[in-house]
Amino acid sequence: MWLERARDAFLAQLNREISDKRVIEAIMQVPRERFVPVDLYSAAYDDRPLTIGYGQTISQPLIVALMTQALGLHGEERVLEIGTGSGYQTAILSLLAKHVVSTERISQLRESAHHVQDELGYRNIYLVEAGKKLGWEEGSPYDAIIVTAAAPRVPDSLLKQLVIGGRLVMPVGSRWEQELVKVTKEIEKDKIEYLGGCRFVPLIGEDAWPERGFS
Repeated sequence: MWLERARDAFLAQLNREISDKRVIEAIMQVPRERFVPVDLYSAAYDDRPLTIGYGQTISQPLIVALMTQALGLHGEERVLEIGTGSGYQTAILSLLAKHVVSTERISQLRESAHHVQDELGYRNIYLVEAGKKLGWEEGSPYDAIIVTAAAPRVPDSLLKQLVIGGRLVMPVGSRWEQELVKVTKEIEKDKIEYLGGCRFVPLIGEDAWPERGFS
């Protein structure tokens, strides 16, 4: 009963903050409690990030909604996600796009996400082991890219994997403080929009921060 009340309160917040009804419907179809550690089950619908182990987090649900809405998905897109994490964001994307490719460097998280997604019946997701180079060029170009970790700048390597007119959404800034950025790829000059402050774990790899010593 308490989880239902928390879920209802979260839905009310979504309806105040998010205008894309498809995004709201997709988020409410995905049981967030299945993607958090057992000891944090009761906090599944709190609007805050939760630890999922290995130094990673599941993003606060409103940030997930805002980033998803910014992608402007209509149902036929091919989407790339950088940082599978718990697999929660991936599951939401799978309900809004035709195909989702998601990369994750931590094998335990990748395996856990696959297990939960498989149990819940999300079939249009392809999980990939992340390498030193960001993204997954073999599946490019993508209509949209979402990055669930922070980098000091928008990586050129990811922009190259977007179609013209494609959208990339990610946190950009310092190690401790970032702003959500939306980039729309255009022929001459990309369009950049700023969506508000945030804080994410660091993105590791070329075009981001190294494994150790990032600032």
